[in-house]
Amino acid sequence: MTIPLTRRQAARGAAALLAGALAPPARAADPVAALTLVRRSLEVNGKPASVFGIHAADGRPGLALAPGQRFAVDLRNRAGGKTIIHWHGQTPPVRQDGVTETGLESLIGPGADRGYDYAPRPGTYWMHSHHGLELQQLMAAPLIVRTADDLRRDEQEIVVMLQDFSFRDPREILAGLTGGGGGGMAGMTMPGMTMPMENNAAANKAAAPGGTDLNDIDFDAYLANDRTLRDPEILRVAPGGAVRLRLINAAAATAFWIDIGALAAHAIAADGDPAHPLSVRRFPLSEGQRIDVRLRLPRGGGAFPILATREGDRRRTGIVLATPGARIARLGEAAPAPAGAADLSLERRLRAAAPLPPRRPDRVLRVALTGTMRGFRWGIDGRTWENRQPLMVAHGERVELDMVNRTMMAHPMHLHGHRFQVVALNATIQSGAMRDTVLVPPMGRVRVAFDADNPGRWLFHCHNLYHMAAGMMTEVAYAGFRDGV
Repeated sequence: MTIPLTRRQAARGAAALLAGALAPPARAADPVAALTLVRRSLEVNGKPASVFGIHAADGRPGLALAPGQRFAVDLRNRAGGKTIIHWHGQTPPVRQDGVTETGLESLIGPGADRGYDYAPRPGTYWMHSHHGLELQQLMAAPLIVRTADDLRRDEQEIVVMLQDFSFRDPREILAGLTGGGGGGMAGMTMPGMTMPMENNAAANKAAAPGGTDLNDIDFDAYLANDRTLRDPEILRVAPGGAVRLRLINAAAATAFWIDIGALAAHAIAADGDPAHPLSVRRFPLSEGQRIDVRLRLPRGGGAFPILATREGDRRRTGIVLATPGARIARLGEAAPAPAGAADLSLERRLRAAAPLPPRRPDRVLRVALTGTMRGFRWGIDGRTWENRQPLMVAHGERVELDMVNRTMMAHPMHLHGHRFQVVALNATIQSGAMRDTVLVPPMGRVRVAFDADNPGRWLFHCHNLYHMAAGMMTEVAYAGFRDGV
């Protein structure tokens, strides 16, 4: 997906920004944008599949907002069943978060519409279903909120959304993992499933050195903007031109290693928030995370693959940046060697451009990530969603979440409705990136800090869809908050 920006467009954007400043605020009853949830047909390596989509009025996936534009959207459900969409990484009022688990919102019925209206955070975000296992069926799309600085830059924007894909029904996948049950699926609005005592389908996972576990599921394909490397998206770029890659890991259960190749590149944002520019060539990207990378093409031109290899595996996907007339070689779907496990190598180096103001924490919440591949049991503090113990905070507090992973699998932990700063990795204190999703490695420890400035009841969960479905989800609840009051 390419979103070109030229100096002429920047001038138009500045005029639009001025006009927007003079215009009255948008209202959900009079939306400035429409998003339609649809069923669509997608061909994956020559075989058709029925999947979901989230389309803007022009038929393209997702939404891009101009500087200062409100997220005033009419969401139209034409996908054939009840669903709901979460605005991943955004910080709306709690009743507009796009989840039903807290009971503050209801599902959107087939054929129904729902309005949303809030001031969005700028940066690279995405939207996805928070109902059942629809994320695995590609109910996801980019959400890009531009800044005035984005418009001033003469650079080409390219969005790359990574996904894992299976022709199997995701309920069948989950049943295979659990031996027929669904563990904590009541929290995922899929009732009637129970957790068995044993697991009979752990054979799909790959083992990493040290006894840790990788990759619960053997997927049929890995996609970059809906395409595999048998027929990758080829994006035309100018020799010597500047490019901003907005990389989104929208996979249900796959972490990737991103390989920029020979291009000189700098990571400039993590999960939508600016970071001090950091030279990168190869780095991990876990489920739910985003990284913005700024790079420049050589003046001599050429073709330049941007590849994403599944952790612990050789299978990969990607796109190709190519200047006019460049020869494009065929790319294999298998890397020369397996990638390692996703780790904290990039996290250790990232530094927020606008960190949290220095302040001692008012509250430290120690959280254990618990579970095992045996029976595919996952939880937080030994509890699944159904018997959760909410993490209580008070409005105005500086809160630290000290997460300790007691399991042999990594967990990308996502907090709704807030931004947090990574302040410690294992025993090392740091002034790390601002994020909404952070990887906690097997038997590892990560501490993050956030300001409790958005009252409500907010989900906190692993962004591996199947770990969340099996119970690894709780909520951060504000003291005194009662059904929106």
